[in-house]
Amino acid sequence: MGLKLELLLAVLIVLTSVVTMSVKLREPKTVTKPVQKEIEFTNTMFSEVTTKGVESIAFATYGVRINAEMFADNLVYHSKTIELLRARKGRYTSERIYLDGNVSLEQKEGFNYRTKHAYYDKPTAILYATSPFVATKGKSVVRGERMAYRTRSKEVFATKVNAVVYTAEK
Repeated sequence: MGLKLELLLAVLIVLTSVVTMSVKLREPKTVTKPVQKEIEFTNTMFSEVTTKGVESIAFATYGVRINAEMFADNLVYHSKTIELLRARKGRYTSERIYLDGNVSLEQKEGFNYRTKHAYYDKPTAILYATSPFVATKGKSVVRGERMAYRTRSKEVFATKVNAVVYTAEK
């Protein structure tokens, strides 16, 4: 009887080994939300209008809105506090505009700013330069590492500033 039990245990061990080595476990499938293109446009101007009037105007040569975010090429933006904000690429959400590639902020009075990457926070009306920037006004040149420009009060806060500023003689 002892021999049959040993034989039975050996067969069960071999059978268990074969089954565990032949079964291929798969990783669970990850469910990804499909990209839903809501709108695609070329050479289009968008106006943000409230009961108080026109809040901002944006123009793009090409863009697409996907999952509540608008991606735009050659974005030009104008609001009550910004004369002209340009970027090669822009990502527009409800609260922020992320800008990449040749970002420039031009004003009627004051400095004009240029950088590679920035974002504009609409509720606070602050433009944040997240890469080195250059500000120019006439012959005056200011360079820095990062910047926060308050467009309402026209105040700039910057880090690692190197400046040559010309003033009017009195």
